[in-house]
Amino acid sequence: MKNFQIILFFAVFLISKKYGQAQSPENTPAEESLAITEDRSDSSSNFKTEFRFDFGPGKVEPGYVQVLPGMIYSDERGYGFESGASITGRDCGGDNALRDDFCASDLPFFFSVAVPEGTYRVSATLGDKNGESVTTVKAELRRLMLEKIVTGKKEFKTGTFMVNVRTPQIPGGGQVNLKDREKTSEAWAWDNRLSLEFNNTRPVICALEIVKTDKTRTIYLMGDSTVCDQPGEPYNSWGQMLTRFFNTGVVIANHAESGSTYRASLGRMRLDKVLSQLNPGDYVFMQFGHNDMKQTGEGDGPFTSYKSEMKLFISRIRERGGSPVLLTPMHRRTFNENGQIVNSHGDYPEAVRQTAEEENVPLIDLHAMSKKFYEALGAEGSVVAFSTETDGSHHNNYGSYQLAKCVIEGIKQNNLDIQEFLIDAPPFDPGFPDSFETFDVPASPGLPGRKPDGQ
Repeated sequence: MKNFQIILFFAVFLISKKYGQAQSPENTPAEESLAITEDRSDSSSNFKTEFRFDFGPGKVEPGYVQVLPGMIYSDERGYGFESGASITGRDCGGDNALRDDFCASDLPFFFSVAVPEGTYRVSATLGDKNGESVTTVKAELRRLMLEKIVTGKKEFKTGTFMVNVRTPQIPGGGQVNLKDREKTSEAWAWDNRLSLEFNNTRPVICALEIVKTDKTRTIYLMGDSTVCDQPGEPYNSWGQMLTRFFNTGVVIANHAESGSTYRASLGRMRLDKVLSQLNPGDYVFMQFGHNDMKQTGEGDGPFTSYKSEMKLFISRIRERGGSPVLLTPMHRRTFNENGQIVNSHGDYPEAVRQTAEEENVPLIDLHAMSKKFYEALGAEGSVVAFSTETDGSHHNNYGSYQLAKCVIEGIKQNNLDIQEFLIDAPPFDPGFPDSFETFDVPASPGLPGRKPDGQ
């Protein structure tokens, strides 16, 4: 019954995200006190860029907007819970307006705020004055931000993280040519809302602050289905887990997409979108190969078209003052009879290594690290890292979490200056991965995910 409730909720959620939601009849007395800042970068926009929310039916902190359980998102209000949420509110009494009341649920729920494109610093105060709370927070399309925050009675914790929000429009003209799936099941990764998922066994939210910032260093991700923001379980990518390991000095902007190649990213103007926002000091991590290797036109090949396309991306990124980083594609789950991984990518990983050396670009060798990871689990055991028993390309939450740790090791091995912003990132050997039995990132609610494009 609980699984059915989650699926039903998420189905309603997707519909409301796409088509909007009627104004909730519940009024908000404190709405006029909302602390806001106009976004001056777009004179036609009515979006605000600074918000402070006080959740629950108790006293309201000055300068904050009260959020009650029945406040469903509407375009008129510009914030609220997504449709289908089963929220309760409680006032515990006391003089601390932000901590003595809260909103909670025994099911995952979403809270969204209409915002313009950009980077946002989000601070979430979690806890229950009279009991325990266990909350995991994800942002936008299942990007892990806060992992299993546990609070006891009278204990509160505030987690702060950075979220990138984007739209298809490119400053100066044009827009990203989105795939059909990006207009449907993935539409909320490109919409005008910052959406937060509150998950785990008892998610509780007391207060929320959201403030736009333009000074955060950005790691842009470009790649395929093993990198992009996958919309539904059991699929997940290392790009969705990498966010968990950085503090507020860095934000991850994931521009990867299922089935993509260097050529497709160029043709669909994904590179143009990244370059339009790239600032000196920003990084662009690029991991292609799964789909590039299927291009069989005249002149296509690992040491011809693939290398030239890589070098074009590197050149254009450097022209904008950015720092390119190349990643080899991780192995597919292709074991031989001796329990060893067999390369299914031909010369494409080697072409990445050669290009990195020729162009003096940092290299993160996921091909080599994933081999150690999969072989450590074994031919049969490694299924726990993948979306299904028969899918040897796409990972689940556990597999993508381990691969994100591999990427972090690559950052440290290359001595990239962004390593100073890493958190909870001790040395990691992919030959000794975390135990699957103790892994505890909860699945997001929703309908089963559509199979990613490409294999």
